[in-house]
Amino acid sequence: MRRIDHLVVAVRDLDSAADFYRRLGFQVGARNRHPWGTENRLVQFRSSFIELITTGDDPALIPPHGDGVFSFGAFVRDSLIRREGFPMLVLDSEDATGDAAAFAAAGIGAFQPFFFERKGVRPDGTPTHVAFTLAFAADPLAPEAGYFVCQQHFPENFWNPSFQIHANGGENITAVTLTTPRPQAHAAFLSTFGRSTADTGTDGSVTVPLRGGRIIASSTGAGETPRLTGFAVQVPSLSATAALLQKADIPFHATADTLTISPDIAFGTAIVFEQT
Repeated sequence: MRRIDHLVVAVRDLDSAADFYRRLGFQVGARNRHPWGTENRLVQFRSSFIELITTGDDPALIPPHGDGVFSFGAFVRDSLIRREGFPMLVLDSEDATGDAAAFAAAGIGAFQPFFFERKGVRPDGTPTHVAFTLAFAADPLAPEAGYFVCQQHFPENFWNPSFQIHANGGENITAVTLTTPRPQAHAAFLSTFGRSTADTGTDGSVTVPLRGGRIIASSTGAGETPRLTGFAVQVPSLSATAALLQKADIPFHATADTLTISPDIAFGTAIVFEQT
């Protein structure tokens, strides 16, 4: 069973999105620039993170999709042409090259693994090195949703407790939602991708358990095209988080168990706070 590694949240104005996430009570990292034409800022938790991402000023840097090649930059660009939101879900991997072969054998992704590395700087100014290998998968019934797994080769250099301190107490990403008119049609893909077994609810929704989280495929509010539409973050106190949101003048819908920020004000993505 895999865990949620990170979410790719595509926005047109990276600095405005970063400011909004800070108002939500998250610590947002510095801007990073990728050689394949995207730029990001990260919100890191204990074992997962949010990648706020946009395209840079030079579209020529974005490589095209090719035979057996998934272009991350092109997928982000094309997603932003359609709308802002949450187009890609990333789970963890211990062997991305092996996972790429397994995805191909299962018929859910005949893509080459993608390796990249970069130099970083710790909070105390000392240099560090991170490297990743990605293996992509594709659900043909959900072409606007992207999926891949990420192997971190130097996790000790990436995960940093000082980056994981948030005013809202955010601890980890606990759920993601795929909104689709036919939830059960995606059960086989999501089960294979997550290395888990899908459960069907009485309302027709599908839940795929993950290590410390879950994927939910739901028809509630679904349009014709299946899309990843929102995520949940675990916090220690809903009342404290509600007070923070009220102070920041951010509207939310409250239930006994959750606080929900509408995608209309959250750059196209529904954000849910769940209590620990």
